[in-house]
This record gives sequence, structure tokens and C-alpha cells, in this order.
Amino acid sequence: MGEVTVRPVGWVVGGRDDVRDDGWGSVGAVIRLDGGRFGEEALYGLADFSHLEVVYHFDRVPAGKVETGARHPRGNTDWPLVGIFAQRGKNRPNRLGVSRCALVRVDGLELHVTGLDAVAGTPVLDIKPYLAEFGPRGEVRQPTWSTELMRAYYDCED
Repeated sequence: MGEVTVRPVGWVVGGRDDVRDDGWGSVGAVIRLDGGRFGEEALYGLADFSHLEVVYHFDRVPAGKVETGARHPRGNTDWPLVGIFAQRGKNRPNRLGVSRCALVRVDGLELHVTGLDAVAGTPVLDIKPYLAEFGPRGEVRQPTWSTELMRAYYDCED
């Protein structure tokens, strides 16, 4: 199997500088497209959507911290031991993050967003409009521990 090489389409500007798990809901940031590769026409029509799906690279996770087996989410032994692919932690094998965030406005090559859980300087690999039709069909099932983990993820911290 060969390597896959990706090149960022842009970077996160502003928002949060420190990596922490919770309180992302009201965090505002900008995704600035690479002006050397893209013109404003790459964003035509995007302002008609309320939300985006953003794929980014957890570039601050050292290769030595990548997990490939099972662990207790956030190190909490009250939660079960689950495999890395049964959780959304940043120490993933390819260090890829996927986030849904609200699109506030498009300004030239800048996308102003809220709720993007990526820190300033994060390389953005792809941006897609969120379409309700791509959301889950049918009943959604998840374990109790994941609901507990996410309880404060988008809530504002004091």
C-alpha cells in the first residue's frame, strides 16, 4: 500500500490557541483558504449553507502519542476500554479530525465559523457544506459513556 499525500486547502486563524476538550460551542474562528491555490470562486454558493463539515489535521499530536489499540476515553477508568476507532480522540492513527460547525459568513477567501473544534494554525484538509440528507438515516445508537463525555463538549466553560 502506498502513502497518501494531502495538501492543506487552508488554515484555522484565530479562535482558541490551547488544546483542550470542552467548551467549543461559542468559539469563533476563521478558515482562511490558500490564496495561492484558490480564488473566491471556490466558495461560490457556500454562503447559502448554515453549516460546514471540516476535515483537518491534528498537527499538534506527536507521532509517538498516536494510539492504535484500546484505551479508556480521556483516561477515565469509569468508562469502558474501547478501541481507537470507537472514539473520536485526537491521537488517531492518521491524526484526522472531522467537525461540523456553523458558517457565520463568507468574506473573500475567509470562512467565519463558530463551533469548529480546531485550534489556531490547524491545517484544514477539506471543507464541505453540511447537507441534512447526509445525516444519519434511521435511529441513532450510542453508548452512555459517549453521551457523558460529550455533555460539555460544545457548552461554554466558565
